[in-house]
Amino acid sequence: MAKLLKQSEAKRLGLPGRSSLEPVSGEIGSRVSVRIATIGVPQPGDRARGPHVHHDFEECIYVLSGRGTMQAESGAYPVAAGDILLVPAGEKHMTLNTGNEPLVLLCFFPTPDVTSGTTEFASF
Repeated sequence: MAKLLKQSEAKRLGLPGRSSLEPVSGEIGSRVSVRIATIGVPQPGDRARGPHVHHDFEECIYVLSGRGTMQAESGAYPVAAGDILLVPAGEKHMTLNTGNEPLVLLCFFPTPDVTSGTTEFASF
């Protein structure tokens, strides 16, 4: 049965350095997960967040708005609205806001439970 999901009803995640909503996951019976991540404009004195890795699944990121750089073990990738990033399983990565407005990302995962397969790190 199809479901209409409202962003206002999405699960709020307490992830470092970003505001994250998870409207789609195994918690609603899905076999995939979708997250909306917002990375604010860096402010003086902000502590840099570290990367994370998804051990057994890839991540596909669509940039909805803003500008940034995804830093990964394979290199640095400048991104802007409309760009798509594909991060393979097992590659440490993090996306940083390099613009003057929030960087908003729509993140897709081929797993119902992103949290159990993800590790956050303090630095590269």
